[in-house]
Amino acid sequence: MAKNLVIVESPAKAKTIEKILGKDFEVKSSFGHIRDLEKDDMGIDIQNNFKPKYIIPEDKEKVVKELKKLVKDSEEVWLATDEDREGEAISWHLCEVLGLDPSSTKRIVFHEITKPAIEKAVRTPRLLDMNLVNAQQARRILDRIVGFELSPVLWRKMSMRNSLSAGRVQSVAVRLIVEREREINQFETTSSFKVEAWFMAKDIQGRTIAFKADGPSRFKTAEDAEKFLEQCVGAAYTVKDVTVKPGKKSPAAPFTTSTLQQEASRKLGYSVSKTMLLAQKLYESGQITYMRTDSVNLSDTAMEDISKAIHKNWGDRYYQSRKYKNKNENAQEAHEAIRPTYMENASVDDSDLKRLYELIWKRTIASQMADAELEKTIAKIDISTNHEELTASGEVLKFDGFLKVYMESRDDEDADEEDQEGVLPPLAVKQALELKEMKATERFTRPAPRYTEASLVKKLEELGIGRPSTYAPTITTIQKRGYVEKRDKEGVKRDFRILWLKNDKISKQTDQENTGAEKAKLFPTDLGMLVTDFLKQYFDRVMDYGFTARIEEEFDEIAGGKKKWNKMLSDFYAPFHNNVEETLEKAERVKGERHLGEDPASGKPVTARMGRFGPMVQIGKVDDEEKPRFAKLKQTQSIETITFEEAMDLFRLPRNLGLFEGTEVSVNIGRFGPYAQHDKKFYSLKKEMDPYTVELEEVAPLIVEKRQAKDERTIKVFEKEKIQVLRGPYGPYLKVGLRNYKLPKEKHETAADITVEEAKAIIEELKANPPKKKAPPRKKKAD
Repeated sequence: MAKNLVIVESPAKAKTIEKILGKDFEVKSSFGHIRDLEKDDMGIDIQNNFKPKYIIPEDKEKVVKELKKLVKDSEEVWLATDEDREGEAISWHLCEVLGLDPSSTKRIVFHEITKPAIEKAVRTPRLLDMNLVNAQQARRILDRIVGFELSPVLWRKMSMRNSLSAGRVQSVAVRLIVEREREINQFETTSSFKVEAWFMAKDIQGRTIAFKADGPSRFKTAEDAEKFLEQCVGAAYTVKDVTVKPGKKSPAAPFTTSTLQQEASRKLGYSVSKTMLLAQKLYESGQITYMRTDSVNLSDTAMEDISKAIHKNWGDRYYQSRKYKNKNENAQEAHEAIRPTYMENASVDDSDLKRLYELIWKRTIASQMADAELEKTIAKIDISTNHEELTASGEVLKFDGFLKVYMESRDDEDADEEDQEGVLPPLAVKQALELKEMKATERFTRPAPRYTEASLVKKLEELGIGRPSTYAPTITTIQKRGYVEKRDKEGVKRDFRILWLKNDKISKQTDQENTGAEKAKLFPTDLGMLVTDFLKQYFDRVMDYGFTARIEEEFDEIAGGKKKWNKMLSDFYAPFHNNVEETLEKAERVKGERHLGEDPASGKPVTARMGRFGPMVQIGKVDDEEKPRFAKLKQTQSIETITFEEAMDLFRLPRNLGLFEGTEVSVNIGRFGPYAQHDKKFYSLKKEMDPYTVELEEVAPLIVEKRQAKDERTIKVFEKEKIQVLRGPYGPYLKVGLRNYKLPKEKHETAADITVEEAKAIIEELKANPPKKKAPPRKKKAD
């Protein structure tokens, strides 16, 4: 048995650290938190100064038992959990459960898992920082209070379903997405005409090239644009003025948690949770510094290593030392930005981690490289028949600097197709230019784009809501709850007009463009919109952006020892609890209904509303003598925006497509999506098949294909007992209704010979003694 026991929270981290420390140290993992709040009674004794009531979950009992034995047999115990508040809280829980004295147990912290960092930490241990522990406890308790008290309000006051829940940060994040959606829905597009002219001039090699110049400010109508073009008929064009200005571009700061999430989304297409999972693996294997940080600082050692790498690879001219400053004054107890631990490693071997690592390496290197040097030319062009001017601008890259390695990407809202500048030929004042053509193109205003996961993180950070450890779980939670969904949106065709001036003649044409297409954007569901409206109406303080940000600042104050955690909770709880009680007593039940019109055939009301299984439209009322008719909304439709005509179109289902093999085929939408029905059997339609337009010629081959697959899967059927013996990817199994029962291994070879009595006996045995479920994968953080 090793003299020293080191406890970390992750097995991967334990493995890496054990290699560094050697034979005198045994490194073990707690597999994340070993205690959590009780479920009963909120797990908080509110009357006793918000004292938390912790329990050891069943799946952690074995881990705790093993750690207790190891502690007993060790001379010294070292707590080496992560360096943030969450890690500090895990260490405190370990002290409480394992009987360690917090006033003497050695706590070591490091922000990179390298030999120098670990050895330095062991040489300079500290004690537990209870301020950090209390800040984490305050967050956990406050979030439990909000969730436990708000969720029953939603169950009682909303008619949808009883699985509704609310969360302090999550509900505010949903509000952002809902408000953006409504901005888009209410946005009124206007058009204007942009003038562009193409001229011919010679470059320095004497070649004739075309370059573009922009017209004056946009014209509001086609008539104004045409009038301008008419004034340019027969005009001479002369360079009036040429301005050449030096310019520069500077590199972005090294990565923080949020900027890494944003850039990995833009450049690599990663979700926020995938980025954090890969970053955690890189950290635990000793390849990058700690991945939860809002600091842009780099250590002196790192700066030295970066300098060496730049001088070696690109030379002296490309190096420029830079110190970056945090915008957030409350940057949470992190020491450094996210960077590689060894700058000489430009890549890693692991194919899963390679792309993210290289992104981090490039960003870190670029942050200490020289500015890119530009030369910007702006030429003003006179029109002889018109008092207006045209403007041509171009950019020449004189020295690439950091662009040699890396260029930061931009979000949709920051990008503009019109700010891309080309290269101009040499132009001189009074130089006559030859007009090739001029056109006025109709362009339309666009609403702000929907959020991506990354741009939502950026917005939350700007508002001061959440901290590095909370972004990924927040975004995962709001999607799991069904308040938000990430999906693509197909564009629609739109006509636009173009006016041409060529050879002193004006012509007109209409063209088409695809507009509104979006990829991997966050859309609020109808449920998300209704819950947001209810919470805003009755809990405006909890839903307020400023109030939520102020709570984050209070957590920071607790972490800094400036505020008592239970006093902060007391100040929050009293008004919040009164608000809950008042809402339970006075608020009306939310039905989420919208009246669309009257059914012309029956005269009954047509209503869009939330049903048990999602948004739907209904003809008639529940208390009518005749049962109402229902239709499910399409995924792209919403209760708020669906029209009467679109709603009535939904009642075209079920559709009869015709006969196949002498039996009627119909299509409909059920609880599990669109399906075809034939000969009393059901077949899910393919994703690309629209039940409103699909034809028999498309559905018939699908029925044959799925029937054949089912036949190949079916070993035996006991019709009377409705028991099927089926072939699955892990071997034969029994199916009764929607329940599956695994066959014992000794029956796999003889599954075709099984009798109904044997099948029943297996089912009864498995019902009486169900197989134990495997413990779910541990969660690293519990925010």
